[in-house]
Amino acid sequence: MGKIVREGTRLRLRVAEESDLDYILASEAAPENARYIIADSRSYHLDTLDSPSSVHLIVERKDDGAPVGFIVATGLNSPHHEQYWRRVIINEPDKGYGKEAMNLLLAWAFEDAGAHRGWLDCKEYNDRALHVYEAVGLKREGVMRETILVNGTYENLVMLGILDREWRALQKEGHE
Repeated sequence: MGKIVREGTRLRLRVAEESDLDYILASEAAPENARYIIADSRSYHLDTLDSPSSVHLIVERKDDGAPVGFIVATGLNSPHHEQYWRRVIINEPDKGYGKEAMNLLLAWAFEDAGAHRGWLDCKEYNDRALHVYEAVGLKREGVMRETILVNGTYENLVMLGILDREWRALQKEGHE
């Protein structure tokens, strides 16, 4: 099992290993997720598992170790201390896992990994994800209009970000 990087009330984040690739690929291919992402190849995931600039984190329940999602964070060696959260997938919706996983990611990014800024993009119609991202403190920074072509239709991506000082202020206020 990979190194545990953060633990919360019900979940923990651990570094993914090659044995997690089938789970990651199945998560990307699941119909409930596939409409919101552009899936990556096995070779992409394999190449970036051991990269100094990125990390795959498995989101798993603490009580039984069962995976409930995964996150891919890139930009870990950025001279600008900026992380791009390239992929966030939670496979068990409506249990609060998305919010807890994002809070664990933010704590890890800003407290442990030394990030100054973190950001992600999200399809404009992914209301559930947008709600979670904004609930944990990310702010909409803009829209990349018609930036990806999916099944013959151009789609918009919403850009959301958060600075370390914004996250710290939320922690002082007792924000979850």
